[in-house]
Amino acid sequence: MPLITFVEPDGTRRDVSARPGESLMVAATRANVAGIIAECGGSAMCATCHCYLVEGTLPEAEALEAETIEFVAQNTRATSRLTCQITATAAMDGVVLEVAPR
Repeated sequence: MPLITFVEPDGTRRDVSARPGESLMVAATRANVAGIIAECGGSAMCATCHCYLVEGTLPEAEALEAETIEFVAQNTRATSRLTCQITATAAMDGVVLEVAPR
């Protein structure tokens, strides 16, 4: 299982084991990562799972994710991602994501 580090809004670093095939949002909510609210349950509509990629690489965002970030997310950066749209793979081991402020 890939180990993903989430940096919570207060700076706490949480290492979360993500099951291959699950979204990083599901892994984060299962581990009670602060700031990952996941109101829409993973349908890329609310941006309450918005994070910034700090370290590592992820697949490119698809159109729906990019549009939701552009039109719904607050405090966006070039590294903004929606964790509900990122499916965990072994290659993501070591990725670091900072939870975006609300």
